[in-house]
Amino acid sequence: MVKHLLSSTVLALVASLSVMAAPQQPASTQPPAAGAATYRIGSADVLQIKVFDEPGLSNKFTVDSDGTITYPFLGRVEVRGKTLREVEEVLTARLRKHYVNNAQVTVEVDAFRSRSIFVIGEVKAPGKYIIEGPVTLLEVIARAGSFTPTAGPSIMVQRYKDGMAPAVASAPAQPNADNTAELMRVDIEELKQGKAMANVLLQDSDTIIINPAERFYVTGFVRTPGAFVLRPGMTVQQAIAEAGGLTER
Repeated sequence: MVKHLLSSTVLALVASLSVMAAPQQPASTQPPAAGAATYRIGSADVLQIKVFDEPGLSNKFTVDSDGTITYPFLGRVEVRGKTLREVEEVLTARLRKHYVNNAQVTVEVDAFRSRSIFVIGEVKAPGKYIIEGPVTLLEVIARAGSFTPTAGPSIMVQRYKDGMAPAVASAPAQPNADNTAELMRVDIEELKQGKAMANVLLQDSDTIIINPAERFYVTGFVRTPGAFVLRPGMTVQQAIAEAGGLTER
């Protein structure tokens, strides 16, 4: 019963998102609570950095194209590709070493830059989607209108090898290319069931590939001969049923 309710809830989320969202429309600039801890900072993000009881060290800082911010006393600090907590640790350690004995640093994202996610294959609206801030696989699939009836059983997430694609990247990450790598394969049923491991947090210029399902063909004395989607574990009897069953002949 619990599993059924969870599946229904996730599918309802997919349906609602696909109705409300459309290609090329930015998402909310507020990160989801589950993704904030693992969000990777990118160029053009604006960071809100606060140092307790040190107003001169607390301000907003824009990440430059080279992935750094210019911070008082410390100069250029590399932040691109790091999580917010990792940046806190770097700033805290460097400030305590030379400038503030008991520095207490907090870092948040004040504004997210626009990023591109590519969706290719068996979805109702494949293409390039502009997003802001953390976004999950389920959210992007929902924006693409969910899966077509001919979608295969798995999703491939392709990513540039450096882990953070350039902001100007305009092409999807291609399988087997020298500068890209397969991040993971996700079972569609696990994603629909709401399993956390399947709903991966995406990065800039990630490419989601949904290949078509394998097909089988039924010919002869059946009611609707033709090509049909092959589901895992399908039997011959089920295949004949897909074709409408046997005719009187």
